[in-house]
Amino acid sequence: MPADDETVVAQMDIDYQAAVERNDVTAMDRILADGFALVVGTGKVFTKKDLLDEARSGRMVYERQDVEQRTVRLWGDTAIVTALLNARGTEDGNPFTYRVWFSDTYIRTPSGWRYVHGQSGARLPGPR
Repeated sequence: MPADDETVVAQMDIDYQAAVERNDVTAMDRILADGFALVVGTGKVFTKKDLLDEARSGRMVYERQDVEQRTVRLWGDTAIVTALLNARGTEDGNPFTYRVWFSDTYIRTPSGWRYVHGQSGARLPGPR
């Protein structure tokens, strides 16, 4: 059922953002597909390994990592989540605050939905 798939994908995206906020490598590994790629507003590309290594390092400490205006759209076995992310915390002890629009692509696999690709825009001024 499409409504159920929308709910599942939305919750998976919520779970992923929460895992990033906690540097929860186990949850991130479960959600991210092995061929995952993230392209950020600077043009840099990160792999699943890059994101898991960063979470393990503990360099990023989040006080806030939440999403507003989340929309899930389905096309068969593909789902795209578009949302505005608010983040605040420290990176290597240096404070950061930003907002960024992103699109996350999920695909249905034999073992369930997996996050396969992320694209984020340029960082906007901090959260409201």
